[in-house]
Amino acid sequence: MSRESLQQAINRAGNPVELLRNLDYPAFTFPIRPEFTNWRSEQRAWRETVALLDQSHHMTDFFMAPDDRLIALLSRIGVNTFRNFRPGRAKQLVAVNHDGYVIGDGILFHLGDRLDLVGHHILSDWVRYTIEREGLDVWTHLDPNSAVRENGDPVLYRYELQGPRANHVVEKLTGEPVPAVKFFHIHDFSFAGTTVRGLRHGMAGEPGFEFLGPYEEGEQVRAAILEAGAEFGIEPVGAKGYSSTPLESGWVPTPFPAIFGDDFREYRDWLPLERVGNLAGSLYSNDVEDYYLTPYDLGLGRNVNFDHDFIGKEALQRIVGGPTKQKVTLIWNADDVADAVRSQLTPGTPAKFIDFPKSRYGFYQFDAVLLGDRRVGVSTDPGYVTYEQLYMSLASVDADVAAEGTQVEVLWGEDPISAKGVVEPHRQIRLRATVAPAPYHEFARTAYRADPQD
Repeated sequence: MSRESLQQAINRAGNPVELLRNLDYPAFTFPIRPEFTNWRSEQRAWRETVALLDQSHHMTDFFMAPDDRLIALLSRIGVNTFRNFRPGRAKQLVAVNHDGYVIGDGILFHLGDRLDLVGHHILSDWVRYTIEREGLDVWTHLDPNSAVRENGDPVLYRYELQGPRANHVVEKLTGEPVPAVKFFHIHDFSFAGTTVRGLRHGMAGEPGFEFLGPYEEGEQVRAAILEAGAEFGIEPVGAKGYSSTPLESGWVPTPFPAIFGDDFREYRDWLPLERVGNLAGSLYSNDVEDYYLTPYDLGLGRNVNFDHDFIGKEALQRIVGGPTKQKVTLIWNADDVADAVRSQLTPGTPAKFIDFPKSRYGFYQFDAVLLGDRRVGVSTDPGYVTYEQLYMSLASVDADVAAEGTQVEVLWGEDPISAKGVVEPHRQIRLRATVAPAPYHEFARTAYRADPQD
């Protein structure tokens, strides 16, 4: 990858959309085993028994001192309230630009002695730049994901224990009833000969905990969890199965960062091109703002709190009265998916390859959603869910077509075809789809909406 800045690359390409559509960005990988048994059984485990998902390697951790000045800066960056942010709590931090469009999101932990912003690097890069720009003299440490870390192990292990029997495993590990920990609150557990922090959380549409601690203790903790979970049918989940969790939890993994206005010129000069990611999908527009989404478009409106001044506040205050888009799940028509797959086995130019369990072929996936000839939204994250035996995607669509049962079409494949190496010759097709709620899983629609500041 080139070391040129994002702005230099835009100058060279002439347009940010053309740059990112044709960029050969490395495929995003989960640096763990692809499968431990098979991804279908591993997917079913978090719905039927209990699953152990390893998050230790694929996320970026950005550690910061819990300095009052830094928290004030994060409050100016984030749409979230910081009124009750204190040790033992976490929040889904969401940052927007002055027009209210999302730059990125991540989970911000308050671990007492430090803050930890966890997620893709998009938001942590914006936070790092802002700290440098404002000359804030505070301790920070960036721990990249294991695919790009130059040496050494992660600072923390991070394990998700998910599924209807997750609490049974916790009780066996600790010898005590599961404490009544509120959503996005942290509790200290004692097992495996050490203290293990547990965030009440969910990644796959089921209840569970996210356990974290020093990486050097990770193997003993993992072994203890697997031993305790054996009688409850625990399944370790590999990279393939893990990649599909957002489809059930309803979290859009990589919203396109709204950083291409004139007010972000200095940031684009600072940001290396290799940190940005590429665009894929059937949505094709030279207007980069057609790829922008607000928190309300992404189902993140519950995170917005107007109790403080933050970048984009005035814009979101105008939007909140009547969001024009809504996050939904699209259930892809089984016959149309089968026809697309069958086209790989028949003469002629096939449809764009549909992969299982996930079919994203760019860091930011944007496929047009159509109602007749009208574009009514974007589909952002397609894949297959074994438990329901459905191919689906997360999408943001116009409010007037967001009702459950509405019939739309997903435009699948590129035209014109981009120069990305992962894109093969293909023909563009329309796939019928039915609007369903997001998150698709009922538990996630209720429990995941709890206010993390309660």
